[in-house]
Amino acid sequence: MEILDLTASELAAKVQARELSARAVVDAHLGEIERRDARIGAFLTVDPERVRAEADAIQARVDAGEALPLAGVPVAIKDNISTEGIATTCASKILRGYVPPYDATVIQQVRAAGGIVIGKTNLDEFAMGASTETSAYHLTRNPWDLERSPGGSSGGSAAAVAAGFAPLSLGSDTGGSIRQPASLCGIVGFKPTYGRASRYGLVAFGSSLDQIGPFGNTVTDVARLAAATTGHDPLDSTSLQTPPIDLSQLEDGRLAGLRIAVPDEMLGDATEPGVRAVIEAVIARAIAAGATVDRVSIPSIKLGVTTYYIIAPAEASSNLGRFDGIRYGPRPDNAAAKGHIGLVEQAREHGFGPEVKTRIMIGTYALSAGYYDAYYLRAQQVRAVMRQEFEGIFHRYDVVLGPTSPCVAFRIGDLNDDPLAMKLLDACTIPANMGGFPAISLNGGFADGLPVGVQLMGPVLADEELLRIARALERELPDASRRAPRT
Repeated sequence: MEILDLTASELAAKVQARELSARAVVDAHLGEIERRDARIGAFLTVDPERVRAEADAIQARVDAGEALPLAGVPVAIKDNISTEGIATTCASKILRGYVPPYDATVIQQVRAAGGIVIGKTNLDEFAMGASTETSAYHLTRNPWDLERSPGGSSGGSAAAVAAGFAPLSLGSDTGGSIRQPASLCGIVGFKPTYGRASRYGLVAFGSSLDQIGPFGNTVTDVARLAAATTGHDPLDSTSLQTPPIDLSQLEDGRLAGLRIAVPDEMLGDATEPGVRAVIEAVIARAIAAGATVDRVSIPSIKLGVTTYYIIAPAEASSNLGRFDGIRYGPRPDNAAAKGHIGLVEQAREHGFGPEVKTRIMIGTYALSAGYYDAYYLRAQQVRAVMRQEFEGIFHRYDVVLGPTSPCVAFRIGDLNDDPLAMKLLDACTIPANMGGFPAISLNGGFADGLPVGVQLMGPVLADEELLRIARALERELPDASRRAPRT
């Protein structure tokens, strides 16, 4: 079997057993990136010399007898996660050329576990978007169909795994930005409970919503990276006092006796018929395996998109205030003559793209005097109701199941003139961020030859149980680990 056909878990085992060298593993993946990424556009930065040096360092640790759960496994990193000595641009002109002086905590954890940072991946600018089309640098294309979007905002991280450029990647999820591109690219994407993975070194979008999480080809691979990148971090004030995710019982999950809730609001008219058909087939397989499935109503789901697009922009308007053209990124040449205000105006005018500017303005408006109570406060009240409704469901059911995305991968450019349609792509994923719940997407099947993700959502801190259930469901789905063609 070729190196590129091996899972992350298989690669780590072979490197640990010295059946493969870490250098051979990265060379195979670097070669695939060189051969095909010009057409897909998953990466913004790849430094082969640095990658090979990391591989040699990992090999030395393996040769010295150190046990490493990610031994020699290449990991692609979304370009809004800080990497010391490697550019971190958030796919924005305002951070062009910015090289952080430190690693994010998750990067330290990846390296400690023996993983190798193979490159930084493309995204929607500052993670604001659902198609990776708002990147200031280039488009990213879906490996299943190069005319279609990989989703977003972590589209580059999803495409990198789906294309075989890296067996694992990290993304960030504010309203679905891991799970939605995982769905469109036919891979696994996991958002842990809010606070289980450190956000130190993540460039913030919506601080009460953001969570770093892994992509992979299998639930086992994703769980392995999640275990390496979770646990308490004193550098992150929102980090929970919880241990890393425990993999010891990952294979013990069973669907028999499982109680599954399927919200009617996730399978309405906005969901494509092909997507509904795949989800219904997944439900039938779960029932055949012994699970109990009930249709339920969670009314607040219908309010999720409008609520999210008040809270997230409000938090973004505050977080992006630090980008002024003075401390980070290029400074406008002609702004100094206009004084401090002129410099900041010029930096933001030319540095931020249209989507980022729009969200900053919406968020600033929602927080302004006279509108705070009408918009932001009301949105937070709806968020509390949504959390309570889901918690009520979790008292009676083990998981909530539904489509990850209401549609399969759409053609690049098709939704650019309909911003509401683009935002509605997050309708099924937003609730997990609102409540801080763990959620995972895995490939449930295909509609019109394109992947359809099935999402599982569990109660807060039930990450291990959710991963066990996802692994059990994965065993029942014949197409769950089917890979995109390498053309």
